[in-house]
Amino acid sequence: MPNKLENTLKVNPEKVPLETDQGILESEERKWGLPLKEVYKHGLSFYKDKEGKAMHLSYEDKLKLVAYTQQTAHGPLDVTSAPPLGVLDVIGRDRRAAWQALGQMSQFQAMAGFVHTLDRLCPLFKPYLEAIQKDLEEKKLQELKKQEEEKAHTELQNRIMLEKQKQQSTKLTEEQQVQRIKDALNAQTYDQFLQYAQQQFPGNFDQQAVLIRQLQDQHYQQYIQQLAVDKRLANSNLTTKDDGDKENENINEKDVEDPNLNQAHVVEINDNKSMQTPEKTLISEYNEESKGEEESEDVEEARMWTRGDIGQFKESARAGGGRLTVGQGETVTIRVPTHRRARCLCWEFATDNYDIGFGLYFEWSKSPTSEVTVHVSESDEEEDVDDDGYGDEEFTIQENVTDPEIGGDRRALSHTRPLVSLVVPIYRRDCHTEVYAGSHTYPGEGVYLLKFDNTYSLWRSKTLYYKVYYTQ
Repeated sequence: MPNKLENTLKVNPEKVPLETDQGILESEERKWGLPLKEVYKHGLSFYKDKEGKAMHLSYEDKLKLVAYTQQTAHGPLDVTSAPPLGVLDVIGRDRRAAWQALGQMSQFQAMAGFVHTLDRLCPLFKPYLEAIQKDLEEKKLQELKKQEEEKAHTELQNRIMLEKQKQQSTKLTEEQQVQRIKDALNAQTYDQFLQYAQQQFPGNFDQQAVLIRQLQDQHYQQYIQQLAVDKRLANSNLTTKDDGDKENENINEKDVEDPNLNQAHVVEINDNKSMQTPEKTLISEYNEESKGEEESEDVEEARMWTRGDIGQFKESARAGGGRLTVGQGETVTIRVPTHRRARCLCWEFATDNYDIGFGLYFEWSKSPTSEVTVHVSESDEEEDVDDDGYGDEEFTIQENVTDPEIGGDRRALSHTRPLVSLVVPIYRRDCHTEVYAGSHTYPGEGVYLLKFDNTYSLWRSKTLYYKVYYTQ
């Protein structure tokens, strides 16, 4: 709806109503979508560019528009200060008369009068302003988009910088953890590797150092691989283990003890095959020399975990008779035959004050008894014999063998050892700080050999607390 000023200009452009300048500014900005000063500026440009081309105005209309521009630029006409006009300057007198007719019109009223008169006289002016307005809006949108892009780019750069700093910090932390693990592993195996290196390169300290470093690197890689395997097994079998323990509480109490496994806290076990590594490695050569007679067969991996109630466990084990002493330089083997009513063997053990080596083997032989027996030897390779000296081993008799020291003939025995499979390699465990536990599914009928190795300790005996039991 046209405002009051526009209606007045259409009737009589020379007479502009006396409105407040603020009201005029607001009214014109609502009409055109641009400030009045901007509209007036574009109107002057349009008039100078299009007059005589896109529009043809009468002499009176030109006088009115010029009068508005003079009123806008200089205010009301002051006749006393105006320069005199020539006698023949008809156009000058007409312009001055049109200017004087505007009276005391304000600057903003004169701007509005010019714009409305131009709009009335030339219909192209309004589309011209709309095009300008659209162009300004597009420029404004582009500027806003550019600012947003710059802001997003800045935020992205900041995030990248923070991520790099975080990665550097994480990398530093991981390197520190790796170094701590290597230091701990090296401290445990240095004496053994040094002994092997001295055997390989007697008197050559440089070659010994190189060999020790190679063994330590291989030891660390095998530790990491085994650690990942143990973690996956622990996560996948924790729920199954707890459910299985509840279902098998009715097994014979002589062969089954309640392990209270529901309270066990599964952690990553350092179950590293440091003493039993793959073939074609330097450390395997050492193991083949020291354990060349041992046979093995592929069996399912054992599941191992730890828990912290070591004091309570020791009291329970002591009450159940599961306490013994492993002397310095000795290896104790606990022989546990498989049970016909069970499918899985479980074990727990702990020590006082010091760690001890632990490993698990499976002997593929049928035991004549279901009793759990304990055997002690001065090495980690003991001969498992019964009271008759030969146990369950098959043997043949060789006649006419002469003893060169005592003379005469005697009969010699040629033994055939039963097949033995490695389940858990012998490795030193910190069982003086927490209870070590594990389980293994029967690979078949035979005898489990739980080996507790103290051969590395020449001065200290170890007090061992243990439990073994079956589950289905």
